[in-house]
Amino acid sequence: MAPPPRASRLLKALVAVELLGLCGAYGLFHMMNNSRDFRNTVNRRFPSILEVYYQSNEWAGVNGIRERDHEAWSTKQD
Repeated sequence: MAPPPRASRLLKALVAVELLGLCGAYGLFHMMNNSRDFRNTVNRRFPSILEVYYQSNEWAGVNGIRERDHEAWSTKQD
């Protein structure tokens, strides 16, 4: 027995929204992973998002990004 058309459309819309969110999160991670300047912009506007980026890298065993960023940003301001 097939689900009602309304439920089927709702499920498809939900899957589409989830995929868009996943693609957006990956795109944001990719941009932050490749650009220290973009990370600086994110740090100024949304510091909590940058903190999640740093923590996810540290959990994955990639250490030192936070320290190198802070060092580069402090020398840039001087």
